Parts: sequence; C-alpha cells; structure tokens
Amino acid sequence: MGKGSAERRIHVKTAGDAGYDICLQDSFGALAGELAKLGCEGRRVCIVSDSNVAGRYLEAVKQEVAGCAAQVETFVFPAGEESKTLANVQELYEVLIRAGFDRKDFLLALGGGVVGDLTGYAAATYLRGIRFIQVPTTLLAQIDSSVGGKTGVDFDQYKNMVGAFHQPSLVYISIPVLRTLPEEQFASGMGELLKYGLSFDAEFYEWAIEHMEEIEERDAETMAYMVSKCCQLKKYIVEKDPTEKGDRALLNFGHTVGHAIEKLKHFELTHGACVALGTVAAAYISWQRGYLDEDEFYEIRDMNVGFGLPISFDGITEDAIVEATRHDKKMDGGKIRFILLKKLGKAFIAEDVTEKEMREAVRTMKAD
Repeated sequence: MGKGSAERRIHVKTAGDAGYDICLQDSFGALAGELAKLGCEGRRVCIVSDSNVAGRYLEAVKQEVAGCAAQVETFVFPAGEESKTLANVQELYEVLIRAGFDRKDFLLALGGGVVGDLTGYAAATYLRGIRFIQVPTTLLAQIDSSVGGKTGVDFDQYKNMVGAFHQPSLVYISIPVLRTLPEEQFASGMGELLKYGLSFDAEFYEWAIEHMEEIEERDAETMAYMVSKCCQLKKYIVEKDPTEKGDRALLNFGHTVGHAIEKLKHFELTHGACVALGTVAAAYISWQRGYLDEDEFYEIRDMNVGFGLPISFDGITEDAIVEATRHDKKMDGGKIRFILLKKLGKAFIAEDVTEKEMREAVRTMKAD
C-alpha cells in the first residue's frame, strides 16, 4: 500500500446542528477565512494556550484571528497535565467575564490535548455553552482528542473525571507544526495512532509499520495522510456513537491499564506512552484468550519500540494498577469495561476480564 491521498476537509455530523469541519492545511494562513465562515467577524475570541505552545505559535495565530475578530484575548497556563484543573478553568472564566464575552463569542484552543480538553470544558460551561475552535498542535491532539467533543479536566489525580460533551465549531489542523514536536510528544501521538489501526483498521496498522521510516522522518505527505486517516476513523465512530453509549468505548483500547499507569506515575509518562503500555496489556490478554496468535502479540509489543514507545515500566505494583482501575470512569455497574482484540483491526468490549488476567498482563511488562 502506498502513502495514500489525504482528505483535506472532513465533515463531522452532529445531532441537532450543522456539524463541523476538520480542515487540514499547510499553515495557519487560512484560519481567518475559516473563522469568517463561522460568523466570527465582529465577535470576541479568546485564544487559550499553554506555556510551551504559546512561545512558538501564539503570535502567529493571534495575528490570523485579529484579521477576522473584533477583539482578541489570550489565556496562557503552565504546560502539563497537572494544569488540567478546575482552578485553571475558573481563572479562564474570570478572563472571559472581565472581557465581556457573551454567548455569540468564541474560545480557541491552541495546543495539545490538555489545552483542548480544558478549553472545551470551559466553553461547555461558560454561560451554559459558547462556541469553540480546536487548533491542535500535537500529533495526539490532531488525530484524536480534538475530534468528537469530549471535554474535561482532572480531579484529585483522577483523569478526566469532570467533563462534558461539547462539539467544536471547527478543527483547524496545520500539518507542518508536527515537525517541531519533541520526539517524546511525537511518539505519544503514535501510541494513539497505532491504537486506531489495531482497534478498527488492520490495513492501516500494517501501513504504519510499512511506512515507519517516512513517519520517523515526518515526511509531509505521510503526515497529512495519517492524520487524515485517523480523523476519518474518529469521525465514523463519533457519528455512530456521539456520547459513548456503545461503539465509541472501543476508542479506549489500551486506556484501562494505561490510565492507571498514568495516574500512578503522577503523569511523568506521556499519555500516548501509557496507552501503548495499556495496549500491550490488552493484547496480552487477547493472546492468552486465543483471539490473537503469539506472533501477532509480539508484533504489537515490538512495534512500540520501533515508534519510540515503551513496553515495560517500573515502580508500580500489579495490585496498585488493579486497584486504580476500580476508580476508572469506564466502570459500569461495578464492572470494568475492558477493550480487547478479537483479531487485528477488530476491538470489542469485554466485561469479564478478571483481576488475575490483569495482574498477569501487567507482570509481563514489569521492569523491576
């Protein structure tokens, strides 16, 4: 399979309104025009970013927004998962109130998943809901968290425990920003990308393996195709199940154990790295149940290494991980909704995964 052709505009249907576009561009240069289509002219826009992204892209994006909006405010908070809190949402509310934002104005999230989640939650709850725009700058945010309307903040170290579904009005993706991502953040996005292939599209998973060199070189055509492909897969799932009542839960492949490790490691590992570890655990259970063969399991595990992702960890006990999963928001009636693979490209929800199975899977990844 070749590199493939990237679809540059993907429309996502949502219930009760016109939906929104995912727009893939080669710069921020078309942003003002896209905002004008949304009726942004003459309105206020608050750009929300973090301390890492703001230093690199805030002024360029602010200049584009100023070409359309009547007033541009900014809110920048310290980078990192530890900033995804209700306290920072409250500070954002204060900025919006002082600037006189009303229901016809906009928030714009410029950054990765933390920025997008926090901004989306603020937009969902300020004046009972105002419009917001996603301008994702990390691979993980471009292929996953910016699409679908899931917003939220962490609470007492429990990830995304407070949140709401609130759809963006636009997702504007500038592909070249991926070239400036630190290696760790790029690898984090690959953790989610491999999840998409393993869960929904075995051919895309094999494509990623076959194009490892181009991906690692961040070839522009390859980047555009893989971002577009993941957005198309996410579109299909969120249109089918907008509020995670059914198939959308399959997007959580790798997240049950992954979220537990992320929390217990105090967010020292990236989200995608933790998802990759959770993927290994879920693939191990799938293999032990006879759904995957041994070669398939080891390929899944070893491909993490090829894309700069971990296959082992230390400093956490199996008991601690199992206990952490009991507090996961994916619990349903006291049972954990664990996502396994029936085969490559075919995920399913299993509600009968035992603590013994989880402990055994985790034990295979322990480095200490």
